Amino acid sequence: MARDLVRLITCGSVDDGKSTLIGRLLHDTGSVPADQLAAIRTVTGEPDFSRLFDGLAAEREQGITIDVAYRHFETAGRRFMLADTPGHPQYTRNMVTAASTADVAVVLVDARKGLLPQTRRHSYLVSLLGVRRVLLAVNKMDLVDWSQELFDEIAEDYRALAAELGLQAVVAVPLSGLTGANVVQRGDEAPWYAGPTLLEWLETVGLSEDDDGPFRMAVQWVNRPDAEFRGYAGRIAAGRVRPGDRVKVLPSGRAATVERIVTLDGDLAEAGADQSVTLTLAEHVDVSRGDVLASAVDAPEAADQFEIQVVWMSETPLLPGRAYVVRLGTASVTGQVTDIRHRVNVESMEHQAARTLELNDIGVCHLHLDAPLVFEPYERSRDLGGLILIDRQTNETVGAGLIRFALRRSANIQWQALDITRAERAGQKRQKPLVLWFTGLSGAGKSTIANLVDKRLYAEGRHTYMLDGDNVRHGLNRDLGFTDADRVENIRRVTEVARLMADAGLIVLVSAISPFAAERRIARERMEPGEFVEIFVDAPLDVVEGRDVKGLYAKARSGALTNFTGIDSPYERPENADIHIDAAALTPELACERIIEAIRDRL
Repeated sequence: MARDLVRLITCGSVDDGKSTLIGRLLHDTGSVPADQLAAIRTVTGEPDFSRLFDGLAAEREQGITIDVAYRHFETAGRRFMLADTPGHPQYTRNMVTAASTADVAVVLVDARKGLLPQTRRHSYLVSLLGVRRVLLAVNKMDLVDWSQELFDEIAEDYRALAAELGLQAVVAVPLSGLTGANVVQRGDEAPWYAGPTLLEWLETVGLSEDDDGPFRMAVQWVNRPDAEFRGYAGRIAAGRVRPGDRVKVLPSGRAATVERIVTLDGDLAEAGADQSVTLTLAEHVDVSRGDVLASAVDAPEAADQFEIQVVWMSETPLLPGRAYVVRLGTASVTGQVTDIRHRVNVESMEHQAARTLELNDIGVCHLHLDAPLVFEPYERSRDLGGLILIDRQTNETVGAGLIRFALRRSANIQWQALDITRAERAGQKRQKPLVLWFTGLSGAGKSTIANLVDKRLYAEGRHTYMLDGDNVRHGLNRDLGFTDADRVENIRRVTEVARLMADAGLIVLVSAISPFAAERRIARERMEPGEFVEIFVDAPLDVVEGRDVKGLYAKARSGALTNFTGIDSPYERPENADIHIDAAALTPELACERIIEAIRDRL
């Protein structure tokens, strides 16, 4: 019979002796190869167990853990995948990565120091990410003469914290990673302690029974090697499935019957949680990657708006209104954080107002998706409740999200069918809808050139309208400032107005700095294919500073004006603009002629 695989995470504050304890655990279970053991011996000949996991040069030099280190080891009863996570607050994102798949957690404290702020932070993250089985390892007991009074005090303090965080049945163990007492073998130093050793707890702690829940499997791959076979491959997240079971294909809701459970070793009569299988269905239904096969009698829901808890993992802040790729299970859609409800102060559990989330911040947000996804709350299902946010420009994973619940749209709000189409409105004007998006630094000449283009098109009988970045801030966007978050929202609103005008059949000229590539990309995607033209009015910083018609650069340089693009706020140059205007070499009139010539075929 296969032994259980236990995914184990260890976490603790800096200098709690975590790496030494894990090294001791591996050594005393016979899991350290001879060559590695020889490599970590000190000049005295004794092994320095802390060096087993410190694979990065920076870790060895500073004596700290930075990266997450994984190690597999086995005992007679179980197999373990151990993740050693960093203790420093700035590496919280590394810990989140490891904890997201952990079954159990070992939280270390130094017996001399007791609970530290980082202990609270780690325990909060363990609870947040659904790890409910926790052992408190009170380490370095040899340095406090194995004081029962001190141990009891630390254990009681931690149980109070655990109860506050919803962690149940915490076990506390006094031990010493240096001597090995109560790690694998019971030590004689604490005759007053009758509980399990660290290893005894790991070998006997109960694990979650995903088999007990209703069947869930996200489709990872449509397996069609030939015209005769069509199967749907994935890992079973929960429940069990048998041939003949009725399932639903979500989010479509179509019902089907499981015909076969196919594996490399042959067909199965039954399969359960964590098994990777290919299912074939008796009926011909449309199933794609990202769909979820679920029990027909207890199927999950699909939604496109959620309240989520977010752990932000990027040095670039989370900005409401910015579009990210949202990946849930095997499905990916575009989504936006529409509102940051609050940031969580992990040390005090206080909810703090926030407009952005910075690296390692934890907050509660509202998330809006472009298409519905099948989900369950994270506390019920990690697989269907845990998502990641991906930067669309860099493909970097920037955040981890945990779904709390769906935000219900009013059933009364529906798209109203209109009799006159956008094509008919454009046809009435004898032109094609078009959005000319002028971007560049302040003072580059965007509005001047856009105004000339507007006049030329108007003189030709075209129906146009110009949205100037300064003008819209007097009305539509008068409530916005110039922080990064406000700039994102500013461009989002301008984009939606330009889209409505294009729907009306107009040629829209937008003149706005629009400093971020991500928002310019969203503007393009919101328009119909071929209806968006990005025009980069390119003027070097020294040129626009020399002009400084409005005196804004002088104010920015003096510190009287903050968050000014090009000085203390970034401008991301377009890499592939549809039209590039060298504003230092061309007069506004020549730039206008070049633009008219370039867009002539689109009018």
